[in-house]
Amino acid sequence: MTPTLRTHFDLELRRAEQAHARGAHQDAWRFLERAHILSQAHAWPHLRVHGAMFRWAVRHGDWGELLGQLPRLLLAAPGSWLGRAPLGNTGGANVGIFTPMDIPEDLRAILTAR
Repeated sequence: MTPTLRTHFDLELRRAEQAHARGAHQDAWRFLERAHILSQAHAWPHLRVHGAMFRWAVRHGDWGELLGQLPRLLLAAPGSWLGRAPLGNTGGANVGIFTPMDIPEDLRAILTAR
């Protein structure tokens, strides 16, 4: 990850933690999705986000999300290493594992910055 990308990735994860701490659980999920988009090309960060999504599901008793994160935890790092992670995918169980999605403009600017 470039330093700029790492900074924004870490910021999204911190925002997720802060939102969760104040009880804004859906906001926390949205920040995790944004972190996921930023992490997809990088195996360790990509795996970290899926771990955070799994923990979110456990905290909220969301069995569908928890079960949906299991294959993602297995496929995240290899998908990044092989360049097979679908761009823009938000990483939740509500979207297909291999489904590309539109990248929000603010995140696109971060991903293309050098």
